[in-house]
Amino acid sequence: MPILEVTNVTKEFGGLTANKDITLSVQEGSITAVIGPNGAGKTTFFNLVTGVYQPTSGEILVEGKSVVGLKPDEVAKRGISRTFQNIRLFGEMTVIENVLVGMHKHLKTGLLGILLNLPSTRHEEIEAEKEAYRLLEYFDLAELLNEKAKNLSYGAQRKLEIARALATKPKLILLDEPAAGMNPKETKELTDIIKKMGEEFGVSILLIEHDMKLVMEISEHIYVLDHGEKIAEGNPDDIRTNPKVIEAYLGSGAVQLGQRSETNANTTVE
Repeated sequence: MPILEVTNVTKEFGGLTANKDITLSVQEGSITAVIGPNGAGKTTFFNLVTGVYQPTSGEILVEGKSVVGLKPDEVAKRGISRTFQNIRLFGEMTVIENVLVGMHKHLKTGLLGILLNLPSTRHEEIEAEKEAYRLLEYFDLAELLNEKAKNLSYGAQRKLEIARALATKPKLILLDEPAAGMNPKETKELTDIIKKMGEEFGVSILLIEHDMKLVMEISEHIYVLDHGEKIAEGNPDDIRTNPKVIEAYLGSGAVQLGQRSETNANTTVE
């Protein structure tokens, strides 16, 4: 069953068409990737799904219900969470405080309970801190829980942003270039984490990523965008040998070379 269904979505900015007639779906419990060269319209697409932008035309359904016209916080309440291409942590807050921010919409305590320091309020705070700690353990960040987010390494900040997104208890999480800026060791660790996330947290995953090794290793289905349009879709084997995909990344000369060499075709997009 699709958790996300996008049908003929177009986004225009004045005379520029950033996304054109995009149709795709994300199956519940799956890991799905959206790839494409720079400027292909991938982040614009994420912004449409999460309510940052509204489509010029088309439909976006989450669990069969439209999210078109909803604001980002309203989309989040439908069970959609995301990370960003440029890390957006609260740098002056501690690691655990950043995760607790993600839990805010699930907490029931009101202002009165906080002011009176009611037992129910303290109990809820303790349970939230325990859950935040479990998330930090999963991402190997527990030892840094009291460190300011701005002091973390780049790779650790990336993992913290994903942990904060998971703290919202999403049904679908959108990861925008989660491995960007990571070294090979950090990327391998992240690959292993994402592989297990779906089962561990009961979440479906849609990611944008330029690291093709990561994409090919973890994705069940891949969509390819170029100049704002979907040019291909399929499993990793389909995508890595697709002439349109090879051309989008490396030009028509690569396709001709790939047709003469099966080995080259299998590695061109990787």
